[in-house]
Amino acid sequence: MAEKATIARPYAKAAFEVARDHNAFERWSTVLATASSVVQDERVARLLTSPRVKPEELSGLIADIASESMDERTRNFLATLAANRRLGLLPEIASMYEAMRAEAENIADVQVVSATELSDAQKQRLAAALKKRLQRDVRLHCEVDASLIGGAIVRAGDFVIDGSLKARLDRLAAEMSH
Repeated sequence: MAEKATIARPYAKAAFEVARDHNAFERWSTVLATASSVVQDERVARLLTSPRVKPEELSGLIADIASESMDERTRNFLATLAANRRLGLLPEIASMYEAMRAEAENIADVQVVSATELSDAQKQRLAAALKKRLQRDVRLHCEVDASLIGGAIVRAGDFVIDGSLKARLDRLAAEMSH
């Protein structure tokens, strides 16, 4: 079976192009995120592979849950995915769509894992520095991991800065053991 990403890519691209052409990035982000969450629910996941459940019933279920954000285009998109038995790819489609949207809007999604919660001032300074370094607007996604001991790890695509105390101690231990 082909890789999920390979199958999901044309659907994500189609969703992105429709959203761009109709200036509806936010609507599509909301619908894809909601639909992705729905299909990841274990009860719904079982229905995706059931031969007893019709494709239109599956797309209807998702459309009912995401009804506030749905329009004709997003309903048709979900119906197409359901007819092709591809609703299970929604998490991959949503992820690829968001990457395409971020690229089009010149935004870098940056994952920041720190040993302690960052203050608003720290987030602003970090975002400003990253904006200058990456030459694009930055959207920070912060989380805390106390096992880092101190510092932080910053990831934006292939760009990684590991300024954690844990990484420094690991490097020091590796140097001492040689």
